Amino acid sequence: MSSVHYKTTKPYGTLPPNAQVQPEPFTLRIPDYEIEELRRLLELAKIGPKTWENQQNDGRFGVSYNWLANARDYWRSKFNWRLIEQHVNSFPNYTISIKDGHDRDIMMHFTALFSEQPDAAPIVLMHGWPGSFMDYLPILSRLANKYLPADLPYHIIVPSIPGYAMSTIPEDSEFTIDDAARVIHNLMVTLGFGSGYIAQGGDIGSVLALILAMQYPECKAAHRNPPADDTEGISEDSRERLNRIKLFLQTGYAYSAEHITRPSTIGFVLSSNPLSLLAWIAEKFLEWSDVSLPLDTILGSVTLYWFTSTFPRGLYPYRTIDPTLIRHHPPPFQKPLGFSSFLMDLIPTPKSWLDGLSNLVWFRQRNKGAHFPALEQPDELLQDIEDFIGECITRNFTVPESLATE
Repeated sequence: MSSVHYKTTKPYGTLPPNAQVQPEPFTLRIPDYEIEELRRLLELAKIGPKTWENQQNDGRFGVSYNWLANARDYWRSKFNWRLIEQHVNSFPNYTISIKDGHDRDIMMHFTALFSEQPDAAPIVLMHGWPGSFMDYLPILSRLANKYLPADLPYHIIVPSIPGYAMSTIPEDSEFTIDDAARVIHNLMVTLGFGSGYIAQGGDIGSVLALILAMQYPECKAAHRNPPADDTEGISEDSRERLNRIKLFLQTGYAYSAEHITRPSTIGFVLSSNPLSLLAWIAEKFLEWSDVSLPLDTILGSVTLYWFTSTFPRGLYPYRTIDPTLIRHHPPPFQKPLGFSSFLMDLIPTPKSWLDGLSNLVWFRQRNKGAHFPALEQPDELLQDIEDFIGECITRNFTVPESLATE
């Protein structure tokens, strides 16, 4: 192991002394010609004819004609991708080649806030679909405003999960969500966190957090903010949640079935036209949010997907997830589990649904927020993560050695 602190020129860029490899500093910069090509495609893109369904503005049939037309006009004439890049590049970004366990090299992108504290706790934050690493930038901003590198109590690692944004997956062999978890685990170990780290995630990221906690001794605890997909054991006081579950399964689940069963077809469809990609993804940001996200936020995510061909490369988790990992009672494991439930999520999970989980050490029901808490309610999600870590310390659970000394 090297005893040298790898360091970039940016604050929060000093890696821990036991980092095995120096990751390559990365700057997000899309070539001008690709930006111009996107503008031309948007100029040429034809919005389909008006129908009764697409002129309803309540969202029950998906994105409306008016919303898509207005968003297209803004995207091609006023949206500034360079401002998105500027914000991303204000944080330390890196790429590094990581083995996936099958002797395949995966190029991983991640952004990070490295602490200079010797006992800082490593935490990996993992996004889902249709999100990206950018979902967590509001949390990174809050931590950077609150702490200097010398007193930041955490190492915060936010990877682009394999296949998303600047992280790769193999083109010529199958890749699964278990492979993705293995790569993220190997990333954390390579960065010097082999003595222990904590995993946090929402949506697909919540499944990755479970896999890490269940399969890798180095992952000491997991915090999740997932929706669940089963209703077994529901209490009478949860009828409203049950009704929302039924509505989602009846009217909002078709996208997932397409991702699972026909990833090739939908991948081609949405890779051929940026306006089609916007309609497919924006529907989720509009429908799954408790507060209206800024159009620039939605377009930033969709534009990142377009420039990096994320959509067709990022569908494998749907097809390869073990269904038991998306239930509110996952397979048992012994490590501390924390759970945040946001009221307006697709399937908000009340505490009563989690009864019987012997390793559930922390739970909080939020009265606001939905499927994208890192974007919608970053202060609340950050507080939940910090409070969960504090609960693990208070109860003397097995956590990273750095935490146990606090």
